[in-house]
Amino acid sequence: MMLALIQAAAPAPRLGPLMIYLFGFVLIVWFVLLRPQQKMQKQHREMVAALKKGDEVMTEGGIIGSVVHLTEDRLTVKTGENTRIVIARSKIARVLSGTEGSS
Repeated sequence: MMLALIQAAAPAPRLGPLMIYLFGFVLIVWFVLLRPQQKMQKQHREMVAALKKGDEVMTEGGIIGSVVHLTEDRLTVKTGENTRIVIARSKIARVLSGTEGSS
């Protein structure tokens, strides 16, 4: 009986402050985690789209070589005297230098 009276006398919980905290948390997660990741993905897409023959590249696996042929989704990389490998464009980690003749 007493518990019912206490529950009836207690004020109803307000959702306003809870919603503000939840919105703040989502905003912090967006600016700390998601936004930088999206910027990095955009930079990587731009780098891969700008590749051209003669660029020295490094793959995600650490293979370094010069681009000798490009297609829409793949590129051929010369890694040694007579060694050429075909790599998916998305697996290029970074471009080490521009065309060989421009240094």
